[in-house]
Amino acid sequence: MKRIVRNQPVRRFHQAKWDEPVIFELHQPGEKGVEVPPVDEAIVAAVGDGVSAIPAGLARKSLPNLPEIGQMRVLRHYLRISQETLGADFNVEMGQGTCTMKYSPKVNEKFAHSPKMSELHPLQDESTTQGMMEITYKLDLMMREISGMDRFSFQPGSGTQALFAMASIVRAYHASRGEGEQRDEIITTIFSHPSQSATAVVKGFKIITLYPDQDGYPDLEELKRVVSPRTAGFVVANPEDTGIYNPRIKEFTDIVHAAGGICYYDQANANGLLGITRAREAGFDMCFFNLHKTFSIPHACGGPATGALGVSKELEDFLPGPIVDFDGERYFYKRDLAHSIGKVRSFYGVPPAVLRAYAWIRSLGADGLLEVSRVAVLNNNYLYHKIMQIRGADAPYIKGRRLEQVRYTWEQLTQETGVTTEDVQRRMADFGHHYWTSHHPYVIPQPFTLEPTESYSRQELDEYVHALARIAQEAYEQPEIVKTAPHASVVHRIDESVFDDPDQWAITWRAYLKKTAKN
Repeated sequence: MKRIVRNQPVRRFHQAKWDEPVIFELHQPGEKGVEVPPVDEAIVAAVGDGVSAIPAGLARKSLPNLPEIGQMRVLRHYLRISQETLGADFNVEMGQGTCTMKYSPKVNEKFAHSPKMSELHPLQDESTTQGMMEITYKLDLMMREISGMDRFSFQPGSGTQALFAMASIVRAYHASRGEGEQRDEIITTIFSHPSQSATAVVKGFKIITLYPDQDGYPDLEELKRVVSPRTAGFVVANPEDTGIYNPRIKEFTDIVHAAGGICYYDQANANGLLGITRAREAGFDMCFFNLHKTFSIPHACGGPATGALGVSKELEDFLPGPIVDFDGERYFYKRDLAHSIGKVRSFYGVPPAVLRAYAWIRSLGADGLLEVSRVAVLNNNYLYHKIMQIRGADAPYIKGRRLEQVRYTWEQLTQETGVTTEDVQRRMADFGHHYWTSHHPYVIPQPFTLEPTESYSRQELDEYVHALARIAQEAYEQPEIVKTAPHASVVHRIDESVFDDPDQWAITWRAYLKKTAKN
């Protein structure tokens, strides 16, 4: 029998590809998945039929437009879809850019899916939820140590919601001091996440954007020029989305503080900073962490997530409430926050995400968190060193070392071969890999953004690099192979111009039917 060689530089891969319709198109009138039995007469006599008590204004006039489909076809449908998916538990997933994809311990899923967790209800009496409230409170204490902040709220359901909450706090803080109308400008940087500007604009702020100096750092002299009595705040990611860490960040926060502004920190990805540096020492008044990034909560296709929001003592009363507190005997919800901005999400956030993060931190301890950052930085710099040896690839600005993810560029490859970063992205799927390009609009030409985190071995890093190197070689020698990709995967080419035209897309089946009916 011929021995199979497993150490080939590029893994052989071919993905299942089904011509699978959306589930609404599988609808067959009268077909049933589950036959619900009638309610027992004794139960109806005791509590009613469950329908008559619904107010007339809330009762449906017609049945919901749901697909009628049998159990076997439902199972087949979703299994086929699952075969067309790449993900962190399936492939070497270091190509999700700033999303910090890492291994999520499966024991934490056991905790989150335990009936003790999954059957909790947000309207339960506090006396019956002391265990979850204790975990929330203790995670708050851990986050204080990690960041240097004085109090955390876990209500925001994402990093963008946390940024929105922080912009709201900036607005409320200045209003409480009689400067709400005067301070109407937020300063940020071009390489910070677009949500930083977007959330500030929603709160009515004008945006001033700092551009990089020749090394890629935010321009300090430009900050000195634009800061003024109109400055409400300064928001930045550090490292920024290019992966460059600004070692002079304390000078930036000192300048903004001197002008009376608040400094808040996007630490959605703090994977290279744990146990090394903190928001407080950098001069920030607020920060947030994405538990679904640094703290190993699964992204789960966009949720559920948590943007853990921490503030200094001066801003504690502005937090979205309620927050969990402890009087030495019992845990309770503190609701009397004098200047609270109110809720930014229903109830108290996403407790299963809080539980997973708590378990992850407890399993590692302080020394383990530091090791996470050390290995993550090592992996990132190893990957950086290897990619910089690939013909056609580069990384703008400072050379040598990077802290976390790096925004690379195929600009040379594109100029010399005509192969674009989107072509490479589709070809990577042929080898069972994925990578992310960048936020739009591209401020770095032909970008691709990679971050290996601490989860991957040297062998896995090499496998990923070999795939990139092979595609670059194909681009120079047989570019049509790359330009016509994919050949072994389900991804496909799309006309991205439709994204800017709401008439060309629909986000629900009902909206799709309405639009197709018009046509």
